[in-house]
Amino acid sequence: MVRLLKYLNPYLGLLMLAIFLLFIQANADLALPDYLSRIVTNGIQLNGIEEVLPRALREQQFQKLTLFLNKEEQNQLLTLYEKVNPQSPNFEQLRSLYPISSETALYVLKSPLTEQQVQESLSFQKAFLTVFLIDQWQSGKLPPSNMLPSQGAELFQIPPGMDWSTVLSKIPLSTRQQIADRLYDRLSALGENVLRQNLSMAVRDEYLALGVNIPRLQSAYIQRTGLQMLGIAFLSALCTVTVGLLAARTAAGFSRDLRHLLYSKVLSFSSLEFDRFSAASLITRSTNDINQLQMLIMMMVRMVFYAPLIAIGGLIRAMSKDVSMVWTIGLAVITLVGVIFVAYQVSIKKFKLIQGLVDRLNAVARENLVGMMVIRAFNRQDYEEQRFDEVNLHLMKENLFVNRVFIVVMPFMMLIMNGVSLLIIGVGAQQVAQASLQVGDLMAFMQYAMQIVFSFMMISFMFMAFPRADVSAHRVADVLESEISITDPAQPLNLPKPVRGEIAFHNVSFRYPDAEEDVLHEIDFVAPPGTTTAILGTTGSGKSTILNLIPRFYDVTEGKITLDGVDIRQIPLHQLREQIAYVPQKSNLFSGDVENNLRFADEEADAEHLIEALKIAQAQDFVLGSEQGLKLEVSQGGTNLSGGQRQRLAIARALVKNAPIYIFDDSFSALDFKTDLALRKELKKRLANATVFIVSQRVASIKDADQILVLDQGRIVGKGTHAELMQSCEVYREIAISQLGVEVTA
Repeated sequence: MVRLLKYLNPYLGLLMLAIFLLFIQANADLALPDYLSRIVTNGIQLNGIEEVLPRALREQQFQKLTLFLNKEEQNQLLTLYEKVNPQSPNFEQLRSLYPISSETALYVLKSPLTEQQVQESLSFQKAFLTVFLIDQWQSGKLPPSNMLPSQGAELFQIPPGMDWSTVLSKIPLSTRQQIADRLYDRLSALGENVLRQNLSMAVRDEYLALGVNIPRLQSAYIQRTGLQMLGIAFLSALCTVTVGLLAARTAAGFSRDLRHLLYSKVLSFSSLEFDRFSAASLITRSTNDINQLQMLIMMMVRMVFYAPLIAIGGLIRAMSKDVSMVWTIGLAVITLVGVIFVAYQVSIKKFKLIQGLVDRLNAVARENLVGMMVIRAFNRQDYEEQRFDEVNLHLMKENLFVNRVFIVVMPFMMLIMNGVSLLIIGVGAQQVAQASLQVGDLMAFMQYAMQIVFSFMMISFMFMAFPRADVSAHRVADVLESEISITDPAQPLNLPKPVRGEIAFHNVSFRYPDAEEDVLHEIDFVAPPGTTTAILGTTGSGKSTILNLIPRFYDVTEGKITLDGVDIRQIPLHQLREQIAYVPQKSNLFSGDVENNLRFADEEADAEHLIEALKIAQAQDFVLGSEQGLKLEVSQGGTNLSGGQRQRLAIARALVKNAPIYIFDDSFSALDFKTDLALRKELKKRLANATVFIVSQRVASIKDADQILVLDQGRIVGKGTHAELMQSCEVYREIAISQLGVEVTA
């Protein structure tokens, strides 16, 4: 996959934006459990009370509070609270909030406490908590406690209903502060949660005394926090949708670029590269393999960046709730990673095999479709169906194996998730019972654990998809990074103008890659302009190979080929092939109509030129004689036309090019003798000044050529005219006699 990452460069902007949005989404998702914890702990358990000091105090409670403060602390307290009585300007507004204000003066916070003020108000919190606990003991709501120092034991001797502040005021300030410190330290030793609960209970008790509507306060807190949760959830959903769009755009653009690059690369392939990559494999690589990569990029953008943020952020937030239970998350993650690792090791080799089987399936299907008429003619439908089923069944078995691995992995993952939930509940319940953990924090911890485990599950999905996509990436990269064996020269030479079209072979030998010996040996001849060079020989003697060397479909192994005296390897490929009109053995036509196929040679050709080419190629009867004319439909590969009609259209297409060199590679084999004779007669007129090469198995088609090359096992065993070769070349004479019989003596 690393080999293809450079093709993501155009989409770095989209990726960076997606990562930024994923960061926002992760933070939003991580914040939601904390808000749930607040609703449960603060909203339900603590009646919606968050503050550590009440927003208002009765005058008598305020005076009790000052008993535990020195002069400096009392002055600081007066900077936070202001006294309110019926003569105060905002009295009416406060009376609606605190009904008790009509009976007693109040001390009200001037403004909500800041975080810094909360931290600096520790002495006030100690004093307020001490006043609350002593009130509870005196009223009998709490049993006597050993939390007081020995100097404060007389507090429990005060008769019920008597004001304890009078007794306490007679105790030295240092002793009163020791009492407050002792109470606060004892509660702190029980845990932050216990201390927080007692402070909230103290605030609630004061609010009740003030006549505050606690249920309304609680409901307002839950509604306010719930709305904040909804806002955060909406932000997360918005980020999710946007990231999905960015991921889709990135993945689709990436796959589009790869297909374009792959197609452009294949267009530059020489025959050597096509020998390495089969057509079925190239089709699979440009479709199935790139689709696998597209899905992987989609998953990567949405999961690979998001999952680590959730895992790390979730772990940090879970530790902030309770460090002692983090081991439960670690156990779940280790188990999950183990399952993922085993599944990865089992499936990686299978994915490589599956992609190869997809290639094989495409190859078999392509062979069957192309050779359907032959299969039917020999009644081999059952055999070919069996051959296809074997490959298909093999592919099915491998896919089933991989799917079974994933099917087993998913229940394991769910088991791990449910197991860690039960484990957290079991361990956390004990801490809740000991008041060292709030129920809301337990629920938040469980949600963070689920987020962490789920993030690793997302990573596991990536690991499951990655092996197959990685195989596909290597297959695509192999094509994109393959060395092109036939390229433009580093220092090109331009052809002299005008191009005459003289082709000369100078002791040319050629060997296919990885072959043990040459297929052409010391081929040497000259084809001047205005002449026809015919090539005849036994099957496999190298006739078509000679023609394939001229447009550089292959490069010579030894010797050289020149065009007008210039080595063709020094001519730019585009310029070289502009001079050649080529008609291959197999008449390849493209879907569309006749006009489109003819204009393949020259887009600017006018209709008269196209019609002239059709007439020379003897194609006017079935093209111009039809109602559609040049718009006659041509199906893919020309399958709606006969073999002879396809050959004639291919010849007409070459004639449209008006090139100085024409190559006919056994291009008359499907024509009847009458059409062949008429076509050769017209070609002789039309191509009188061109250099023409003809490969044919028919002696009658080439006996009028200016020179005939006779090949046998890759060597020229005869060269000359028909009459000369009949006298000097035994191989040619045997072929001619076998085809023409007594005509050779005429």
